[in-house]
Amino acid sequence: MSGDVKTDSGLEKILRSGQFAVTGECGPPRGADPDVIREKCKLLKGKADAFNITDNQTSVVRMSSIASAVIMMQEGMEPVMQMVCRDRNRIAIQSDILGGAALGVKNMLCLSGDHQKFGDHPQAKNVFDLDSMQLIQTVRLMRDEGKFLSGEEIKKAPKLFVGAAENPFADPFEIRAPRLAKKVKAGAEFIQTQCIFNMKRFRQWMKDVVDRGLHEKVFILGGVTPFKSFGMARYMAKNVPGMDVPDELLARMKDTPKEKQAEEGIKIAVETIQELKEIKGIAGVHIMAIEWEEKVGEIAEKAGLLPRPSV
Repeated sequence: MSGDVKTDSGLEKILRSGQFAVTGECGPPRGADPDVIREKCKLLKGKADAFNITDNQTSVVRMSSIASAVIMMQEGMEPVMQMVCRDRNRIAIQSDILGGAALGVKNMLCLSGDHQKFGDHPQAKNVFDLDSMQLIQTVRLMRDEGKFLSGEEIKKAPKLFVGAAENPFADPFEIRAPRLAKKVKAGAEFIQTQCIFNMKRFRQWMKDVVDRGLHEKVFILGGVTPFKSFGMARYMAKNVPGMDVPDELLARMKDTPKEKQAEEGIKIAVETIQELKEIKGIAGVHIMAIEWEEKVGEIAEKAGLLPRPSV
């Protein structure tokens, strides 16, 4: 998929040029110390084209995604500002979209958000005034038509490259490709998938996606997460909703000596990326090294993804 570049996003330029894109992830701290973000930036800089700034992930209070994105930009890196529907009504959502764009954010990922019962404030009231589909539509309305949801005109429209997430592994499986089609119709321009461990099932999803021609309408980045240990792999398999970790991968991690399990987890991640590069319709990878940012560069290098192109 190519076409005219619609924003100043470096990520968009790389994707539209046909190059294999790489995105990473940076979790904000549970405090007001900007140096936590800066230290992570030192580990991540140059290892990917853009980096997701998560928005109170797992419903746990953290530094805001907008503030964290600004700190990242001060370090010379391009953020993807995540925004969840859980915590804001449509007034606050549109306000934060304007605020992020005014501060220089070029990319936005639209998400529903984890339910608050999973986080540190289970008694909090969720909002969900808009769902993720409507959030995608809202950003595109503001950017492309220069209008608020009220219909009133925006004096200076926010120019954001619009993304969304997709889980190819959730049940029922047969609605996964049609659900992606809905997000594309809503206006998503790039997609980052859930962590891929079950490659057989992912290949089937991508076949469905390609059969529908969706790969020609949206850039798909496959999600990759390295296991630190067998314990992490088992936890993700048993306790994380929508995660599909095959028994053979669990056995592979379990059979690896404890002191070498992190190394094996990285090896699996690299193998996954190499497979993804060969799948029709895949435009890049999204490396999610959860609180393990120092390994993103190693994974990218071993997978032949470095150096990253300049735009």
